[in-house]
Amino acid sequence: MCEYKIQNYENAERGNWSRKRDYILSMIGYAVGLGNIWRFPYLAYKNGGGAFLIPYFTMLVVAGIPLFFLESAFGQFCSQGPINVWRAVPLLQGETILNSDVKALMCWGFKSFCHCGLKMRTNTIMMYLNKTRLGHVVVKAPSLSPLCVSPMEVVYFTATFPYLVILILLIRGVTLEGAKDGIEFYIGTQSNLTKLTEAQVWKDAATQTFYSLSIGWGGLMTLASYNNFHNNVFKDSFVVTLTNAGTSVLAGFAIFSILGHMAHVYKMPVGEVVKEGFGLAFIAYPGALSKLPISPLWSILFFFMLLTVGLDSQFAGIEVLTTCLLDAFPKTFKTKRALLTITTGSILYLLGLPCVTRAGIYWVTLIDQFVASWVLLFLVLLEIIGVSYIYGGNRFIKDIEMMLGNKSSMFWLWWRACWFFISPCIILVILGWSMATFVPPTYEKVEYPDWGLALGWCMVTFVLIWIPVIAVYQLIKVKGNPWKRLKSLCSPSEDWHPYLDLHRGQRYSQERCHRKKNHKNLLEVDINVVSSSWL
Repeated sequence: MCEYKIQNYENAERGNWSRKRDYILSMIGYAVGLGNIWRFPYLAYKNGGGAFLIPYFTMLVVAGIPLFFLESAFGQFCSQGPINVWRAVPLLQGETILNSDVKALMCWGFKSFCHCGLKMRTNTIMMYLNKTRLGHVVVKAPSLSPLCVSPMEVVYFTATFPYLVILILLIRGVTLEGAKDGIEFYIGTQSNLTKLTEAQVWKDAATQTFYSLSIGWGGLMTLASYNNFHNNVFKDSFVVTLTNAGTSVLAGFAIFSILGHMAHVYKMPVGEVVKEGFGLAFIAYPGALSKLPISPLWSILFFFMLLTVGLDSQFAGIEVLTTCLLDAFPKTFKTKRALLTITTGSILYLLGLPCVTRAGIYWVTLIDQFVASWVLLFLVLLEIIGVSYIYGGNRFIKDIEMMLGNKSSMFWLWWRACWFFISPCIILVILGWSMATFVPPTYEKVEYPDWGLALGWCMVTFVLIWIPVIAVYQLIKVKGNPWKRLKSLCSPSEDWHPYLDLHRGQRYSQERCHRKKNHKNLLEVDINVVSSSWL
């Protein structure tokens, strides 16, 4: 178990990151995952090679970075996880359960994704990863606790090791015969720029941006909630997002150089080497790696890299679930954090067992198609509407200035444009396009039975239904006429403020006085409100 090191934390009750690099590496480890290694190169191949980089970086600038900054600042301001952060808009507290459901399902699906793919290759690796996952449950217990320093060495390794392997594969890949053809397909003359006229390319670019940055899953808020109040979250957002994008591009060079060699060996065009998204990581790569000198070494390094990037994402994924429970029931779970984490990991492990059966890849595909598509887009859209329009974009900017200091109106011009208009409009278009073009999922031309599709829709319903259920429950619980009930639930609760008194300043002190002054006029409402959400 972990030995806790006593330090002078700003927030001694809840804890902070021991060092700035702990936070940065954890965020990079959380954001950089399987999507950077296999999904980005596959989408680049599917959508015109290097032409895909244009919509990808466009979406990164107009949606990815602004939403990453929004989530990180939201969590850091109140030093709370996804449950208590929606004290800002009590009406949307159902999104907390939605967020946790999505995270739990994605933990379930993507943990097992590695198992399913490796099972296609060898039962020996399958047994190894089963043992490793049990080890992950044990290691995870103290790994992200901000009061625990030593286990952060695990994160140091899992966050940096993938870059070493990618660099090795890149150096080896570009020296192989035929590698030039792969790189030409990736960024050279073989790029198909006509693909930019297709809406599907832009949809794939936007969804890849959200998935690779882990926006909307609650992990960004959770990890940022352990920062010091005056931490420069603005600079951190650029560091993490640009590192994430750079990782995708770097992985693309490594992968396409190897695919170029594979195409040379098999005497086929590069565009015909990769045919399946899942197959890119677990079928095409092993075939390519088997052609390398000392192939067992490269295969071990590659699959171990996949394991480490998956572990990093799951560290934060489980931390989201445990932080939600800790914030909701601090008296019950505060002294039982390790037990809570082990229990959460064990439950997810059991849920993942169906995905490691012979039909496991079909379960993973079902979860990926129904939960990880427009459901996640809906969650992100609801989040940005809640912050920008209900809580108040200008109020949120003032909250950020309490942490970073006052900024000029020109500084906020771009962020206002993104949060109020550009980002929500892009998400709405993508969401509408996804729903209009939705087709039942298949895997290797195998169509799902009706009961399988019904199960997928049940997962979607189970995830989304909590938003209206919690909203209706909140409306019933408060008193007053319908308008006052709605107004009270669309205004911050009395408990919404920076965690420590010394950070609340005159602004929030004035708001508390304002609430008390008007409390007598709002006795029929159980939740005290702020008169305007646009302070």
